[in-house]
Amino acid sequence: MSELATMSEQACFVFTGQLRTDSFIEFARHRAARLGLRIDVGQISDQAVTVQAVTVNVSGAAELVDAFEMACSLGPYDCLVLEVARHDRKCAV
Repeated sequence: MSELATMSEQACFVFTGQLRTDSFIEFARHRAARLGLRIDVGQISDQAVTVQAVTVNVSGAAELVDAFEMACSLGPYDCLVLEVARHDRKCAV
C-alpha cells in the first residue's frame, strides 16, 4: 500500500445549486460508502422542494476524499451542483 493511501484527511464541502435534499444526500452517502469514507451530512438552506446548499464533512484517505468531491460535484441526475466550496477542517452541521 502506498504512503498516500494511508494518509487520512478531513474536509468539509459545501455543495450549492439546485439540489433535491433526499436525492443529493442519498447520493453523497452512497458515494462515501463506496469509497470507504466517514461522512456527516447537514442541510444549510431549504426552499420548498430544492435545497440551495448542503454541507458534508468527510474523512478518510486523501485521494478518496478528492474522488468524493469529484463524484458529488457531478451529483445525481436530478440535482444541478453549481459550486463546491472546500474547507480543510470540519464544519458545523
